Amino acid sequence: MVDERTAAEPSSNTEKDPDDWVSGDEPMTGAQRSYLKTLSEQAKDDAAFADDLTKAEASKRIDHLRETLKL
Repeated sequence: MVDERTAAEPSSNTEKDPDDWVSGDEPMTGAQRSYLKTLSEQAKDDAAFADDLTKAEASKRIDHLRETLKL
């Protein structure tokens, strides 16, 4: 069953584009750093990880690696 409140709010925070995040230009979180490192190792893509990424950049890279790894 679909929650009509959620369906009526396409601009929910869970669906917001990382480029539109208010805090997107802040450094990535520890959780993002750890997950991105793990995914980049699994994908054998060392270039996908960098310590100086913003929250938005890390989120985009995580999404890309999840697609690549079919997760």
